[in-house]
Amino acid sequence: MVERSLSMREGSKPPPLLSLALIPLPLAAVDSFSSRRRCSLSSCEALSSLSLEKPKLKAFGTVSPCVNCEGMTMHSSSTVGVKRVFIGAGCNRIVNNVSWGASGFVAFGAHNAVAIFCPKSAQILTTLPGHKAVVNCTHWLPSSKFLFKAKQLEQHYLLSGDADGAIILWELSLIDGKWREVLQVPKLHKKGVTCISGIMVSQTEALFASTSSDGIACLWELILPLTSKGDCKLSCLDSLSVGSKCMVTLSLSELPGTNGQIVLAMGGLDNKIHLYCVGRTRKLVHACELKGHTDWIRSLDFSLPISVNGDANNIFLVSSSQDKCIRIWKMALRSSITNGNGNGNGIYKKEEISLLSYIQGPVLVAGSSSFQISLESLLIGHEDRVYSVQWQPPLVESMESDAYHQPQSILSASMDKTMMIWQPEKNSGVWMNVVTVGELNHCALGFYGGHWSPSGDSILAHAYGGSFHLWKNVVNDNWQPQKVPSGHFASVTDVAWAKSGDYIMSVSHDQTTRIYAPWKVEASLQKGEFWHEIARPQVHGHDINCMAVVHGKGNHRFVSGADEKVARVFEAPLSFLKTLNNATLQNYCSSDDVLTDVQILGANMSALGLSQKPIYAHAVHEVPERGAADGFDTLETIPDAVPTVFTEPPIEDQLAWNTLWPETHKLYGHGNELFSLCCDHRGELVASSCKAQSSNVAEVWLWQVGSWKSVGRLQSHSLTVTQMEFSHDNNLLLTVSRDRHFSIFAITRTGTEISYSLLARKEGHKRIIWSCSWNPHGHEFATGSRDKTVKIWAIDKELSVRLLLTLPQFESSVTALSWIGLHDRRNNGLLAIGMENGQIELWSLSYNRADDGSIAAPSLVATLAVRVDPFLCHASTVNRLAWRKNEEHREHPKRISRRPFVWQR
Repeated sequence: MVERSLSMREGSKPPPLLSLALIPLPLAAVDSFSSRRRCSLSSCEALSSLSLEKPKLKAFGTVSPCVNCEGMTMHSSSTVGVKRVFIGAGCNRIVNNVSWGASGFVAFGAHNAVAIFCPKSAQILTTLPGHKAVVNCTHWLPSSKFLFKAKQLEQHYLLSGDADGAIILWELSLIDGKWREVLQVPKLHKKGVTCISGIMVSQTEALFASTSSDGIACLWELILPLTSKGDCKLSCLDSLSVGSKCMVTLSLSELPGTNGQIVLAMGGLDNKIHLYCVGRTRKLVHACELKGHTDWIRSLDFSLPISVNGDANNIFLVSSSQDKCIRIWKMALRSSITNGNGNGNGIYKKEEISLLSYIQGPVLVAGSSSFQISLESLLIGHEDRVYSVQWQPPLVESMESDAYHQPQSILSASMDKTMMIWQPEKNSGVWMNVVTVGELNHCALGFYGGHWSPSGDSILAHAYGGSFHLWKNVVNDNWQPQKVPSGHFASVTDVAWAKSGDYIMSVSHDQTTRIYAPWKVEASLQKGEFWHEIARPQVHGHDINCMAVVHGKGNHRFVSGADEKVARVFEAPLSFLKTLNNATLQNYCSSDDVLTDVQILGANMSALGLSQKPIYAHAVHEVPERGAADGFDTLETIPDAVPTVFTEPPIEDQLAWNTLWPETHKLYGHGNELFSLCCDHRGELVASSCKAQSSNVAEVWLWQVGSWKSVGRLQSHSLTVTQMEFSHDNNLLLTVSRDRHFSIFAITRTGTEISYSLLARKEGHKRIIWSCSWNPHGHEFATGSRDKTVKIWAIDKELSVRLLLTLPQFESSVTALSWIGLHDRRNNGLLAIGMENGQIELWSLSYNRADDGSIAAPSLVATLAVRVDPFLCHASTVNRLAWRKNEEHREHPKRISRRPFVWQR
């Protein structure tokens, strides 16, 4: 997820409080929702889908909802329940952002929330909102290194630090899987936290260190409770200033043979490794410096004690740098002072040091012991900055004891798009690269971090583009890629359900369009539906601001608008239709609603990353001739895509290049960057607007689907039109604007001719109107504004607009609305309301119509149905909400209607 600028720009919504979002609510067990309709919600850095159901209760109540994708089931009673179904989020583009804990879960920062995902199911389970700035780093207590100390723990803890200097401690109960915010660490850092590292001293005591870009490093002691209801006790043991060249990486370790002495290694912008000792007084004492790297130190990690020639009093420190090198430092117990014969006389005990194994370095004195430090090995193999190094977690020898074995194996991740596993050769002891994995995608920009699983049989990387890459050792160092969760790494700006309701499409400022769907394979039906990203139809060169799915019969199509003056039309290729068949267990290629003569397999990206050219089914593939001097890494040699029909969810390398949709049309006409798009419910007209500061530029263009010709230019507003929506009978177009007005246009169709007229223009709010939504059962509509209000309006038969109701003022600006009608009760509906602070509320609207079809203001009653638990809500601005249409109700009229909706922030 990408941070959003804190400065307001023309035509943009309020910036999020923090950066794949993105973030959403937690994901509930999907197996209980296999027969429920789902809704999805996306926000700044995350896409969320929630499942809502209405249990048989007598009164409305606040129910803890699930995140990202929610679905709702309506019964005859009056209470609405919410369950989370799916979360889509990308990883912040920061080095120390990801942590794999002894619990088996992975934590990462997604904008200003912490997301938790399970590698086994490849699903994001929940997000933890609480930070007010971008999350920079996370660290588990216990981490995967201390799995052998965590076998009896019922609670695991997670530390997260953000760009404002705040650190939060979270608790995970392994018994019920529930999360809670334990405490916020006293704010000693004045700038962004760059790294957190900790160790488990015992099952009830942990030490962790934090450092910040303000040049301050702090050491903390955390006393953990013995029971789940106990309180954690936190104290700051020491803090120090490291000067103007701040530290960006830390590592803590217990020194063997020293009765509790701790060593802290710090590295940063001065190209040196600084070692500090922590004795019984728990104060930081500078011990020595290690020199050798010629650029910034980016990662440090201590091993647990490793036996060398039968001596287990050795630990190793591995370091990586932007100089592309990895260094392994050996710390061998050199001497100790003992009390011989109990007379208190100090006896200095020396140990032999072999000059053949290392180049002698400084001596670290820790209390009564000293350690000889030497350079064990210099590893050269990466071709770019090495951002991460990590020792393989120790292998637990027995579940009944704390015995373990520390393997001599190191994982490194680099911006050269590779991760490597290094091990010493058995005979010579020379460290060698034994495994190399990486990204094949030509547009990838490398890895920001690499992490071992607690068992050491899987490795995880997070990349520059916010994506995850997971490999598992299937057998004998045969590392195979595995499924991982995915999502946008910048603000999600728009989201919509497919016309069939089988998938969610979203666009983002990360310049991509993505499609998410539940993968209904037979093996997982018993466990429920697991949602995955199944296609990436558009990978663009500009930030994408809006999109509209084209409804009606025919192939799947959508229109997108970005920070350019052109709207682009895309159509699904044959490879996607077949993949969708495999995901949904339905045959879309033979459906009446989908063309059966699609001859396009996929699409290729142009060199500039703007247009996507079709790949035809019967085209002859010609390989261009290359001269001897032609390179393969130039901009002119972008490889061809290989459209693929997937029988299982695709991985990142496949998504980024082989799932593109061809661009079929460009819509020219606007004078500024596109800002809003919408399509009517019959799939005949598309309306578009752009960023504007004058009435001439703020006009709305109408485009005829099929011919894609401009058939109208609607003028009414003086500033940017922020959202548009057609009424459900397709006769009216509602537009809202930054000029605080809303307008209603009448659309008349006579054969192939389209005519339009302005019916009403009214100043509806005191500040910018961000959103609007029609009542599906009438000509009533809602508007939401920065003035923190939502108003319900009605159009009378005289074509005049009158205010029916103003909801009580909300705590934050209203940025998203979506109104769904209840098919079993046409005089009732649910209005979903999203706000700038990430909160979401559902309001029940009930009314009675007069004989002429109008609604009298006193007969409209609005009641709060659900206020989503803030702990489960988004952490930033909700940009869009979208209900999935209840098509199933028409086929099964006796079935209880279930109405999912989508929101985004």
